[in-house]
Amino acid sequence: MRKVSGLLLASERRAITGLAGLYASRMLGLFMVLPVLALHADDLAGATPLLVGLALGVYGLTQAALQIPFGLLSDRIGRKPVIAGGLVLFMLGSVVAALADSIGGVILGRCLQGSGAVAAAIMALLADQTREQVRTAAMATIGLSIGVAFAVAMVLGPLVSARYGLAGVFWFTAALSLVGLAVLWRLVPPAPRRRGHRDVGLDRGQLGTILGRLDLWRMDASIFALHLILMAIFVAVPFRLVEAGIVIEQHGWVYLGIMALAFVAMVPLVIVAEKRRRMKAMCLGAIGAITLSLAGLAGLADGLWALMSWLLVFFTAFNLLEATLPSMLSKLAPAGAKGTAMGLYSTSQFLGAFLGGVLGGALSQQWGLSAVFIGCAMLGVAWWGLMIGMTPPRHLSSEVVALDESHHDDALDTLMARFADVAGVEDVMVVPEERLAYLKVDRQRLDERALAELVAPGKERDGT
Repeated sequence: MRKVSGLLLASERRAITGLAGLYASRMLGLFMVLPVLALHADDLAGATPLLVGLALGVYGLTQAALQIPFGLLSDRIGRKPVIAGGLVLFMLGSVVAALADSIGGVILGRCLQGSGAVAAAIMALLADQTREQVRTAAMATIGLSIGVAFAVAMVLGPLVSARYGLAGVFWFTAALSLVGLAVLWRLVPPAPRRRGHRDVGLDRGQLGTILGRLDLWRMDASIFALHLILMAIFVAVPFRLVEAGIVIEQHGWVYLGIMALAFVAMVPLVIVAEKRRRMKAMCLGAIGAITLSLAGLAGLADGLWALMSWLLVFFTAFNLLEATLPSMLSKLAPAGAKGTAMGLYSTSQFLGAFLGGVLGGALSQQWGLSAVFIGCAMLGVAWWGLMIGMTPPRHLSSEVVALDESHHDDALDTLMARFADVAGVEDVMVVPEERLAYLKVDRQRLDERALAELVAPGKERDGT
């Protein structure tokens, strides 16, 4: 068997750069409002803590409701038209929010922003534009762009709002949508007509299998809880900074320092989790750190440096989980079902964001800022209890093997059995209509020579 080079083609490089930038700009627009909306609520007619929380999180409701339908629509009418339509909806929502003088108008704008739910279509287009052997690196680039967008949004949101107000933040995100449309049509190459890739797209036939897996439910519950807590605390965190004596104009610089340090602290922890195979220990440690930091933010320690320390602990643990939860999901998902598992995972994430905003607003309105952190800390304890019984994920990798004409004569069961007989192959799904075999392999035990002999010479094999 000949392994095809993993070097990127020029068209692949263009697609990855353009789509990663497009994805990041959308997430930047959604996240920029987090650290500033609560502080500007007094300027909006009818604002209450509950409605502010709803405005923060409501985008998650429309994202969760429309993510899968838009992905399926892109299979029918094409990726680019659906992505362009989503960007237009996002821009419309930004304009509505920018022009709003009431909290109701901002909520409507945030709903419209979230209705541009094109993440699934972007990922599908990326799969269309890349070969199997570079697809994992391409997906990792998208994931990295989301983390960068979140960090930049935490800094840029306060800086823009300090100069131009809350409306300026929404006008800025509207401008980002225009840039995104230009990138989509000018930089991203035309999409070829390809069949779906099961490690990217949603397969409705696999939903039952995914929904019946407790280990995958734990991953969905984790991302749900993580984003619920994130959205809830931003009803209160900006006011904690003000109470500590930090003027609103300086909040962006505070977030810059915290996010930079959190990233530096997170990197070695990710390496330990992946290379030393300590996924479960790192997951439980991060959940515990988040819970402890929430207790600290509730007021168990006073003073500026204590506040900064607790925020640093929170964001280090948050970034660690954001990086490792998708990796754990990938290891746990059955062969050929990663796309379906990721679809449910993303839906859980957006639902968590929606309920987090509502919960944070309700707790703040009823019992004050400390109640937000205490309520989230209680959720953290329950979350830790759910995860303590988790079986550590096996360190399996995904392989996508292209089949050649010689395999057409093999019965499906026979072909699957032949793959399963290769040492190190732990799970296999063969999809004749795609001419692909999806494998989960243990790289330490994988018999590369036996697998090479099974696959026709010159065909692609993708190791992820």
